[in-house]
Amino acid sequence: MATGAPRIFVSHLSGIACFDPNGDQVGRVRDVVMMLRVGHRPPRVLGLVVELSTRRRIFLPMTRVTGIESGQVITTGVVNVRRFEQRPTERLVFGELLDRRVTLTQTGEEVTVLDLSVQQLPARRDWEVDRVFVRRGRKSRTGGFRRARGETLTVEWSAVTGFTLEEQEQGAETLLATFEQLRPADLANVLHHLSPKRRAEVAAALDDDRLADVLEELPEDDQIEILGKLKKERAADVLEAMDPDDAADLLSELPEEEKERLLSLMQPSDAADVRRLMAYEDRTAGGLMTTEPIVLRPDATVAEALARVRNPDLSPALAAQVYVCRPPDETPTGKYLGTVHFQRLLRDPPYTLVSSLVDDDLQALDPDAALPLVAGFFATYDMVAAPVVDEGGRLLGAVTVDDVLDHMLPEDWRETEFHLGEGAVTDGS
Repeated sequence: MATGAPRIFVSHLSGIACFDPNGDQVGRVRDVVMMLRVGHRPPRVLGLVVELSTRRRIFLPMTRVTGIESGQVITTGVVNVRRFEQRPTERLVFGELLDRRVTLTQTGEEVTVLDLSVQQLPARRDWEVDRVFVRRGRKSRTGGFRRARGETLTVEWSAVTGFTLEEQEQGAETLLATFEQLRPADLANVLHHLSPKRRAEVAAALDDDRLADVLEELPEDDQIEILGKLKKERAADVLEAMDPDDAADLLSELPEEEKERLLSLMQPSDAADVRRLMAYEDRTAGGLMTTEPIVLRPDATVAEALARVRNPDLSPALAAQVYVCRPPDETPTGKYLGTVHFQRLLRDPPYTLVSSLVDDDLQALDPDAALPLVAGFFATYDMVAAPVVDEGGRLLGAVTVDDVLDHMLPEDWRETEFHLGEGAVTDGS
């Protein structure tokens, strides 16, 4: 290694931006590609997996990297935008090597890989892995570590062995820490590009709420695969944590026997909401709606409405308006009186009753309204959410614009990038 060459731990590369020489952003680093070599020779770093703004993942060779500094990667400016496809001889550091259990050659002790460091070879553009950051201790049957979690050390690559072995129960703690700040949609994209084995391990390590958020952003095949590998009791817990409309969509794709078993394991109130949604045709307002909009009674104040809107668990579309109904205020509610838009709440004093602010001129959607009619409603009135009301005047739920788009786009839209021409391009030109 070069004497003065800086050592870079690969976890610090996760999510950092890549720029061309003109300062225009090319994308963000999502993984590091390396190739194992025979004997104890350190692996060669081949390049970076970079995610473009279109969500396409491309391969950026290290020969095109002119600098890694100040939390950014500088490139030569010319990148090939063909989709990255991993070759059999290649290993992904984040996706495959973090959390792997390896052995210290000197003592035979089993350790867990937390990070790898890389350095550039002298007078060359080649990069190699030089050190491995590990944690002592083997996992116990309960999933914890027998030694203290703080017992870590950095060793030379040649001091460990076992990277080429297939591991059946690889953890995911370090991988998840690396991607902790990702939005659910971005983490879903990470999971989609992992192997089925790694995808199941990461899903098992996520908590129920985080996994529910990620499942909602995954393609249907990935959803079914992940749910099928969870224990049934946990699968039911995750379904409860999902938005009822998304849970209903997922369950509707399962065999009848499995669907009924999962519904029987869910909390009765959650299962009832999902069953109600599954009773409607898929591409109708009833099939698209969520059963958990913000519902307020007529005597609620603006202050109460704003407090409900501030709930960080609400999507921006659901937080854009509240629905005023007579008791009961759980869907299906008592008589629906009208909608109060968020902007109107900001214009009136906190003590104002929401019943005096309702917009009752806007016609609500019928639960059997077909998708084209629902989309036309949103386009005509510039809405981001709309109430769904039955013939008895009760609020059943609300349709949000993201669900409308989800069902209008091609079925595989989550796996398809916005179009970019193939071949080599110069970013920023």
